[in-house]
Amino acid sequence: MIIIKYPEREMWASIVQRPHLDVSQLTATVKAVLDDVKSRGDEAVKEYELKFDKAALSSLAVSPEEMDEADRLVDANLKEAISLAHDNIKAFHEAQKFDGVHIKTCPGVECWQKSVAIERVGLYIPGGTAPLFSTVLMLATPAKIAGCKEIVLCTPPGRDGKVNPAILVAARVAGVSRIFKAGGVQAIGAMAYGTESVPKVYKIFGPGNQYVMAAKQQVSLHEVAIDMPAGPSEVCVIADANANAEFVAADLLSQAEHGVDSQVLMITTSEQKAEEVEAEVARQLALLPRRDIAEKTLDNSKIVVVASEEEAMELSNAYAPEHLIIQTDSYEELAVRVVNAGSVFLGRYACESAGDYASGTNHTLPTHGYATAYSGVNLDSYCRKITFQHITEEGIRSIGHAVEAMAAAESLDAHKQAMTVRVKRVEGRG
Repeated sequence: MIIIKYPEREMWASIVQRPHLDVSQLTATVKAVLDDVKSRGDEAVKEYELKFDKAALSSLAVSPEEMDEADRLVDANLKEAISLAHDNIKAFHEAQKFDGVHIKTCPGVECWQKSVAIERVGLYIPGGTAPLFSTVLMLATPAKIAGCKEIVLCTPPGRDGKVNPAILVAARVAGVSRIFKAGGVQAIGAMAYGTESVPKVYKIFGPGNQYVMAAKQQVSLHEVAIDMPAGPSEVCVIADANANAEFVAADLLSQAEHGVDSQVLMITTSEQKAEEVEAEVARQLALLPRRDIAEKTLDNSKIVVVASEEEAMELSNAYAPEHLIIQTDSYEELAVRVVNAGSVFLGRYACESAGDYASGTNHTLPTHGYATAYSGVNLDSYCRKITFQHITEEGIRSIGHAVEAMAAAESLDAHKQAMTVRVKRVEGRG
């Protein structure tokens, strides 16, 4: 990792810059696959599954027999862990339920909101080197709580044509309605357009590689909503002189092993701590099975030494990290100063892994600086707010003339007339 000591403010822009991903070359490739899936449906999806995932599929749908088989294959300890995580995720997201308030804005005018679930949502769960069954819990659990009528899940199968059993067990626990064997761009296309097997959904959730992200962005222009724009995963750790170097290094490496395009950033007020963490990262890295991936990530990563904790928070807010770990004695004070972050972990024992799996918070979060404007997935992600209003004769007397004046000023005569006919009736002139 590169150590940068006491950088001038002019350097901050380069420090918080993410590794650049040039997606211009894959845009045409993604569009071609999406168009093919839109045109040929299941047949195209199966062909791409054979081409990309090396799986020859007779059917895209996961059968009840496969679900039962998965249940037998997953050991009891993992099932218990999945159940505990689901319970915590459920408890945290149930607390986010919306309670609409009826308010009288003026005499005779009553307004309120109702929260309504999106009826059909699509979840994308990556497979590959790290099948993310935890993401099934993170995406399906709030969808179920929100009241989505149909929860559709797509995930790539292995070469044997079967889905990772832990993904299927998590899907059953979280209440997924239907599961399909489809990965990559073809899965996004299937959920966006609908095929003979896969129903068209109204919103797509879930992480993926740069092809999946490009596909989500393309279909969001015309077909469906998506959860958020996203890029490679990232973490920022703020550490003081008393931080545990072993813990900090472990946190940095837990993020670094995600993928070669991930990024980690450490901000510290202690030069000695920077050196201790750098040495500890090297020691732990040598022991990691995925060290080749983590090593490449560390090439894009930095340790920054700053003069004060106030400056550390300013730099963190400029970075707007997906995950922010504050391992300082004054973590409670610094937490108040957080402005831009996806999810925040406070104190030496709050590791990012806890939020990734079982503390209850959601791990589907804005990356690439989007935390300046986006929230992570939450219960509202699966809902729409519909507004209502009821206006009585008294309400017409309260706002009628104001509506007429404003409509006339905007030269919208029909708008004015819709109110005028009511004003006349209420005032006995119509």
